Amino acid sequence: MLSKRFKAKFDATSIDEFVGEFKQTMPGYPCPSTSIVDRGLLDISNIDLPMKFKIRRNKRHHSHGGHALHKKNLGNSIEQRPKEVEDRATPLHWEGDLVKSVRRKNQPALMTLTERTTRFEVVIKILDYRASTCQRLLRKEIDQHPDWFKTITFDNSSEFADMAKIKNCQIYFAHPYSLWERGTNENCSGLLRQFFPKGKSMKDKTAAYVQQATNAINHKHRRIHQYHTAEELFKQYISS
Repeated sequence: MLSKRFKAKFDATSIDEFVGEFKQTMPGYPCPSTSIVDRGLLDISNIDLPMKFKIRRNKRHHSHGGHALHKKNLGNSIEQRPKEVEDRATPLHWEGDLVKSVRRKNQPALMTLTERTTRFEVVIKILDYRASTCQRLLRKEIDQHPDWFKTITFDNSSEFADMAKIKNCQIYFAHPYSLWERGTNENCSGLLRQFFPKGKSMKDKTAAYVQQATNAINHKHRRIHQYHTAEELFKQYISS
């Protein structure tokens, strides 16, 4: 069962998440541990665990000086964001960015929106990443789900230059070159990379493919949620 799960095309589950899910759904049954996989006792190797190859230790430079001073101010700074956003106790506050394959503005990309409390992910394929395109598609998403979005915090990049024009959701911008200020979204974007590798065009990726990849992330049984999924928690919030 474990071997079959990790060899599936659309799966973003870690070993820990599988074990947590298994213990919830199959109480009393023996379950393999992470160490068993690492010792090679199952028909799984690191090639079946894409995130094994992606983990790198990067130094964080929490400075807003240097090049940051030359970046354009696109709108309300993250420093103006309500304090309730910080502790994640209140849902429906989001972080957003683009996941790009080929770095040209006329190439398709993915707009990713991550809800901070539940880690629920919304992914929208865009045909190009011009500022007008990004703003139009975000406005369409908000119009479809007007009760989902209280705030969204974006990167301070030119693709989001028109976002401050959106009126029915409060938009904030992180400091330039400060990925850690949108760490939740960065993590989810990293998970998407196993389905959308860098350097490979997204032109042939259908809406169905994008949705399957999104579901793989939203259906992860996360330790931070006591092995419930982001989708479960998000649906609970919006239905309450």
